[in-house]
Amino acid sequence: MVVSDNDAGGKDQEQESKRAARPVTAAARRERRASARPAGKAAKEGDKARPAGKASAGAPAADAKSKAGEVKKGRATPKRTRKDKKPSLFARLVRFFREVWAELRKVIWPTRKQMVTYTTVVLVFVAFMVALVSVLDFAFRKGVFWLFG
Repeated sequence: MVVSDNDAGGKDQEQESKRAARPVTAAARRERRASARPAGKAAKEGDKARPAGKASAGAPAADAKSKAGEVKKGRATPKRTRKDKKPSLFARLVRFFREVWAELRKVIWPTRKQMVTYTTVVLVFVAFMVALVSVLDFAFRKGVFWLFG
């Protein structure tokens, strides 16, 4: 049977399109998103959709904000004053237990059948390891008594 180049090429293109349909790595996804945006159209739509707080530096909204006393872009964020007052021991304990309880609610607990299966697997593994160590101990003990008398 003879396969033409068109048939083989069609299969390769299908596989290539399947692979290209969903990039595996995050970097590949970012690159794909960037290449999918048309340059001219995105710039025009971006200006319309951009909120006033995100306007470019030359926009009047940015000038009004800088005159109002807000921090300009490019400057360091001012430090916050840290409160020295700590909550009481009781309040910290209550918060700790509340957070523990919240984390426990997120846990996916195994069913009874899963627990029986897991327990059986662990017990069988432990019994196997005990038997293996016992056999090796017996063999080494006999070997040492034979060698040193």
